[in-house]
Amino acid sequence: MHDSPRPRARFRALVSAACCAVLGAGPLAGAGTATAEPAAQPAVKAGSKVVGYFTEWGTYDRKYYVKNIETSGSAARLTHINYAFGNVTGGKCAMGDSYAATERTYTAAESVDGVADTWDQPLRGNFNQLRELKKKHPGLKVIWSFGGWTWSSGFGEAAKNPAAFAQSCYDLVENSKWADVFDGIDIDWEYPNACGNTCDTSGRAAFKNLMSALRAKFGSGNLVTAAITADATPGGKIDAADYGGAAQYVNWYNPMTYDYFGAWAATGPTAPHSALNSYSGIPQAGYYTSATIAKLKGLGIPASKLLLGLGFYGRGWTGVTQSAPGGTATGPAAGTYEAGFEDYKVLKAKCPATGTVGGTAYAKCGNNWWSYDTPSTIATKMAYKNQQGLGGTFFWELSGDTTGGELIKAIN
Repeated sequence: MHDSPRPRARFRALVSAACCAVLGAGPLAGAGTATAEPAAQPAVKAGSKVVGYFTEWGTYDRKYYVKNIETSGSAARLTHINYAFGNVTGGKCAMGDSYAATERTYTAAESVDGVADTWDQPLRGNFNQLRELKKKHPGLKVIWSFGGWTWSSGFGEAAKNPAAFAQSCYDLVENSKWADVFDGIDIDWEYPNACGNTCDTSGRAAFKNLMSALRAKFGSGNLVTAAITADATPGGKIDAADYGGAAQYVNWYNPMTYDYFGAWAATGPTAPHSALNSYSGIPQAGYYTSATIAKLKGLGIPASKLLLGLGFYGRGWTGVTQSAPGGTATGPAAGTYEAGFEDYKVLKAKCPATGTVGGTAYAKCGNNWWSYDTPSTIATKMAYKNQQGLGGTFFWELSGDTTGGELIKAIN
């Protein structure tokens, strides 16, 4: 699950503690066409895509700026950045926080290029910082992601007129003030025709129609991608939308193969939120990465259009006495920004891994129990990614890594 920002008074890059991401992650007449199609994007070697989410609101409480992507060494290892999030409201794409995106004045110390913004420059904020980052890394692509957990409720209205939605998105992404910043659009609808963020009942074809309209409008020269559910259970959320039929319109999918389990089940049982494989005692059959990938490939989606999802964070419980998975708990463990959630950069020191299960790590410290990926378990997942012929890797999100980019180095 990808959380969108709350109203501007409170920006947080976390999920609702009440819900679990995975439990929610034909030709269209009248679809518009781009009047001037850009040149085709340079190809990225199959299997080598590395896509990291950058959160618009992370510049507030997290103090994580675009500059940090550069200083951590992450920029040199990324092929794409997903900028999260734009809003979906009134059946249209809309700005998320315009101040953070285009207006905030950056000091020299905060800027990618070491030069302070001026009050009269045409574009400031995150967008200008991303422009500066792309100048340093000409091969780096930036995709504007719309939706997320909180802002997915608008997709039901958008699905009523996909062509109009696509036109609004194109007009916003390709705005002349920042058209050079973005190389395409990402849709994070959680979840089509299923009770996720809201109980959307727009029909199984709605997602396919929406992606068809976006591809028609953005043309072949722009990237069109989507973050999708990882719920591979029979009759689950993958089955609720025509992801197989829509695959022809996307460059790739980002199946959110994390948040399978978490402290929204307050008393447990404890379980890793991003296991690669099943294990004895897993609380829910099919709640692991390889099951999700197998299900999606079974729909006819090419492996090259599937990226392996990683969480640069952990999920945890407190009141736990058992070290191995499957123990009972009394509630979510304390976290910096939200109970039951903590960045990897904090957990590696605060609660180091004490074991592995299902291809991921877990940690028992005091009466707290956490699960998260480490450089070692990411290496295991990369071997799986290569064996499966997947198109690459994506992760949520950049600020969870160490200042030296420990996890993204493990990807590469």
